[in-house]
Amino acid sequence: MDHARPEDWYALTKLADDITYICEPHITEYYRCNIWHVRGRERDMLVDSGMGVVSLSEWVPLVTERPLDAVASHTHYDHIGCHHEFNCRLVHAAEADILADPTRAATLADTAVRDEIFTRLPPAPYASTAYAVKSAPATRLLADGDVIDLGDRHFEVIHTPGHSPGGIALWEAVSGVLFSGDILYDGPLYEDTYHANAADYVASMKHLLEIPVRVVHGGHFASFGRERHRALIRAWLDEKGA
Repeated sequence: MDHARPEDWYALTKLADDITYICEPHITEYYRCNIWHVRGRERDMLVDSGMGVVSLSEWVPLVTERPLDAVASHTHYDHIGCHHEFNCRLVHAAEADILADPTRAATLADTAVRDEIFTRLPPAPYASTAYAVKSAPATRLLADGDVIDLGDRHFEVIHTPGHSPGGIALWEAVSGVLFSGDILYDGPLYEDTYHANAADYVASMKHLLEIPVRVVHGGHFASFGRERHRALIRAWLDEKGA
């Protein structure tokens, strides 16, 4: 398999609501984290930062234009790879230890990262066996009900444990936008990580079902609207007998 050039690693798509989707197209869909850039009046927000195999700050100028809060929806390897590049790093308190010490085991890199997850390898001299996430100690610890203030935009932190203990979603009530992380997306959900919790997962899904979303931007796969949001959660809860 050949190596991609760094300038070809990221692809950007401008969406509504001043949101830009930053994609790593050479990672296969199931393993590809969605990176979301949100424009605010006074500062911007980055929801997750990808694998970190190519620098976001160097190759995606959008993320360095203005002050920015880099938020981790949770601390698996595919979501926090470039967090060390940003001065303001936000994570739920339950996973702050992993952001500070992101071992291969703690971030799931030891079981997930292999050449087969790519359609083209990251730029040379990348090697899957040597892949590691860099330490990025949090500058702000988040808890349920906290607000991330971008000046004219305010995102409420919703603690959504289940996939991992410190998983969060971000909810902007005015626009109806929800960033759901890995607790909910339109694809096969990963419910058996080493620190997953089945009861917490059910509780988080029931909580999300009550939110009057307009659009959901998940941690993986395509975004979706209100009807799909409710259908996905109801089908999942029915499958669990919950």
